[in-house]
Amino acid sequence: MTRIDMGRTNKLGYAAVLGLEAYSRKSVEPRLYELIKLRASILNGCGFCVDMHATDGAARGIPQRTLHAVGAWQHAKGLFEEKELAALALTDAVTKLGPETVTDEIWNAAAQHFDEGELGAIVLAICTINVWNRVAIATEMAPPIDAKHPIV
Repeated sequence: MTRIDMGRTNKLGYAAVLGLEAYSRKSVEPRLYELIKLRASILNGCGFCVDMHATDGAARGIPQRTLHAVGAWQHAKGLFEEKELAALALTDAVTKLGPETVTDEIWNAAAQHFDEGELGAIVLAICTINVWNRVAIATEMAPPIDAKHPIV
């Protein structure tokens, strides 16, 4: 159970984040979108979002081995395309932040695979999942476990 329902208590703010989410979902290739969302959620320790994006990724046809490897992508590079590795490195850097995180090396590696519009959409997708992670953690959202969402 959540502490509060942000969609009810803060409708305009929640709608703004939903707008960013809709933009990100349509602007980033679906497989890459789920990998980015899953990676940031792992880094932030958001169980609700890890469950959601691992489940959504599987539903989109991403192999289980790839989904499991997102947590240690640097040591499982054979399971990802080069552009995915660049996006995962950028996801790590933008999610962790700090003086030495989004380096020119990381940015330039991503820029080799994505044009400016794609890079902007990826950055917004990373930022959006970081917002969702913080909302889910602050409100203690938990992965649903019911007939529609069984543990199998």
